Parts: sequence; C-alpha cells; structure tokens
Amino acid sequence: MKGLGRRVAITGYGVVAPCGIGKDEFWAGLLGPGLSGVDKATVIEPWDSSPYYQSPKEARRADLSEQFAIAAATEAIEQAGDLGLDPARIGTIFATGVGGIHTLEEQVGVRIAKGERRVSPFLVPMIMANAPGAAISMRFGLQGPNETICTACAAGTHALVYAARTISWGLADAVVSGGTEHAATITALAGFGNMTALSSTGVSRPFDTDRDGFIMGEGSAAFVLEEWDHAVSRGADIVGEIVGGGSNADAYHITAPSPGGVGAIACMNLALDDAELSPGDIRQINAHGTSTPLNDASEAAAVSAVFADNPVPVVSTKGVTGHALGAAGALEAAAVLLSFEHRQIPPTANTKVLGDEMTIDVVMGEARDWEPGPTLSNNFGFGGHNGSIILSPV
Repeated sequence: MKGLGRRVAITGYGVVAPCGIGKDEFWAGLLGPGLSGVDKATVIEPWDSSPYYQSPKEARRADLSEQFAIAAATEAIEQAGDLGLDPARIGTIFATGVGGIHTLEEQVGVRIAKGERRVSPFLVPMIMANAPGAAISMRFGLQGPNETICTACAAGTHALVYAARTISWGLADAVVSGGTEHAATITALAGFGNMTALSSTGVSRPFDTDRDGFIMGEGSAAFVLEEWDHAVSRGADIVGEIVGGGSNADAYHITAPSPGGVGAIACMNLALDDAELSPGDIRQINAHGTSTPLNDASEAAAVSAVFADNPVPVVSTKGVTGHALGAAGALEAAAVLLSFEHRQIPPTANTKVLGDEMTIDVVMGEARDWEPGPTLSNNFGFGGHNGSIILSPV
C-alpha cells in the first residue's frame, strides 16, 4: 500500500457460504450450477453449530451472523497457525450490513405474542452489529483494535482494506478481518421485494440481458492478515497479499448508483493508485455484479471506462452465493484467493447472454484458466458507499 511502509500478507482464511462450508467446498460450489427456483434467498441449511460451541445453550445465545463469523475465523486461524505475537498487537476488524436482524425480528414477535417479560435477556448482545467481531476477539484472546465496519454491501471490502492499513500504519502486527451476514428474514425480504430489488424469477443472472434483481445470500469469510516480514520470519504459508484499496462515496442517492458509474470509476482508480498499479497490471476483476439492472449497467460502464485500453476478465460469484450484503466483499476476496490457488477464474453462474451495453469480458459457461496476477474486487453499497480492494498472488 503506497507510502505506508509495511506489506500485508494473508496467512489464513475460512469460509461459510450456502454453496459450501470450508474453502474446498466453497470452491467446488463456485464451479457448480447457479441459483435457480422461486426462493428469494439462498441460506445455509442445515447449519451445525456444534463444532464451534461447547453446548447448544451457548450457541443459542449467539445470532447466526456471529456463529458464521466464529466458524470462518476458526478455519482462518487454524490455517495461519501460531502467530507468535503479543495478543495486544492482534486486532479484529469485522464487517456486517445489519447485524442480528433474525434475532431482532424473532424477539419482536415474542414480545407481541407473549409480553415484555418473555423477551430474551440476550437480545441486545445478539443483535449488536459489533457482536461477531467481539466474539472473535474474546474466543481467540485478541486484544488489539476491535472495530466493526457497517457500510451496507461495501462493508466486507472496507473492513479488509482498513485492517490492512491498520497493519501498514503499525497500529497492529496482525488482524483477523472479514465479514458476516444472516439477514434473510421475512420482513427484510419483504422490504427488498417491495423496492423491486429482488429477482422476480428467483434466478441471479449477473450482467445478463434478462437479469431482474438479486437473490439474498448469507455466510461469512474471515482472513488472518499479518505484517509481511513477520509472516516470512515465522515460516508462514503466505497465500496472498493486499496491495491496495479505495473507498469513496457517490453522494448521489440512497439506493441507486451514480449515473455512468462515476463513483465506481473514482473508487477503482483510488485502489490502483494506492497499489501503485496501472489498469494494465490487473488480471481479473471480481465484480459487485448483483444482477440488478441498475448496478450491473453502472458497474459495467465503470469497468469499461477504467479498463478501456486493457480489457480484463470479469466474474461475479453472486449467481452462486447470492448477495450476502456486508459479507459479500469477504466472500469474494476468498473466491479470489481460491482463484489464485487453482489458477482458474470461476464462471458467472446463470449468465448466458450479455446486452449490447455490456462491453466487458464476463467469464461465462465454464471456468477459465489463467495466470494469476493482481485482482481487483469491487463492492458498492446502499448509501453510496464504494469499496475496491486489490489482492495479489505470492
């Protein structure tokens, strides 16, 4: 990251997603068939909390957004191994879009049906947006900076970039970062549906000419970020590097992207500048690609503008994962690392025909072999929040 002095290695990561729990199953899911049917959400069923909690009672006191984060962080930390650092130098910077909304909706129902005295005393710690990051900090004894990013669908990317900068600035030597979400409640889906953001056909088709909205997803991805020289000195298996990031605001509309993708263009350029790279250095783009008409048109226009002289393969994984809101950027970063490992770019599931306005190279049909190189991942959230991150193979 430009001018900050300390490189940031990724030494472990873990994934919980509807298409696979754990990195290997997640990759297999990304290569499989996309979402289809009449449901407006894809959820993790069945979910077994027993590997991560000592008893069912303990698990019941944690919203699934927290449980997913604990599971992903456990896999990430196990892969990273013993960091050999003072716990006060290890931070936790995690993301979510809405926090424990399932618990909130359930307990509102309890109050209405049974009265105030029947509301769970664990309601507040279960619905807090910062609960997943706090739980990771307590579970693993991480005493460094413990902060939560809550910038809608850009949150996962923002958390990873901020965590990397925290290490680069010397404020921590390692950070567990990522994002988590469990938000497909009846009421939330009704709200998204009534704003016509959800697919009416039940199919997520990023960038396709027949796209008609997103499918709600859920899950978590967590990463162990570590100061590069320390990771090398302890013999860690470095799986990637965060080399740059960008963050800005459209300052235009609460839900619609700025016309022509102006904010997205600026955000991608900020990330390139931070990484000291040119558009010609980027070898893959993992797009926000939600399957909504406005987002995909705006993002495609932005990518076409930034990479006009250097076309880059583009993929959206949301045809398989659904849109996991605040966890989306983290899940997509995990997909990028797996793409490095397997030397393939997964296909954009369900996408078959691009409209004439889509002047980008969308990977469709089957995985594409590639030579891994710097990869840009985008996430754009309601409120005009934009985030871009650049990851590089080792």
